Amino acid sequence: MAKIFLVEDDPLMVNLYERAFKLSGYEVEIAFDGQEALRKLKKMKPSPTLILMDVMMPVMNGLDALKEIKQNPTFENFKRLPVVMLTNLAGQEDAEKALSLGAITYLVKSQYEPKEVVAKIKEIAAGYTRDKNVPEVKVAVKKLSPKK
Repeated sequence: MAKIFLVEDDPLMVNLYERAFKLSGYEVEIAFDGQEALRKLKKMKPSPTLILMDVMMPVMNGLDALKEIKQNPTFENFKRLPVVMLTNLAGQEDAEKALSLGAITYLVKSQYEPKEVVAKIKEIAAGYTRDKNVPEVKVAVKKLSPKK
């Protein structure tokens, strides 16, 4: 069974995504901030199939946690682990920073229903479990129309 490591500080979002992934047959491990995620990741057996991480969190934000996972030798075994950023930050600059740090894609929460996020994660996870090489993932950032 594939395991999703969900790193999210909003209990409502945790509940929503945990339920959506479990209904789709995934095991879900949860951390509520970047620091807790790093601590849990060191001890996690087996490793998760994919990390789904928020950006804005207390204690340690998602970008700092991502940087640790991808650049710190302590996490050498997790460097190739796919990390998907799931956030409310819709700026192109934030997306580019996450991708430059090693995220494979950047999803804005308000642009996707949970079932759409699950479908995207299934597609990404299938690519990583079928072939240990990093699949090509295209990033599509939807333009937000200004609220009136």
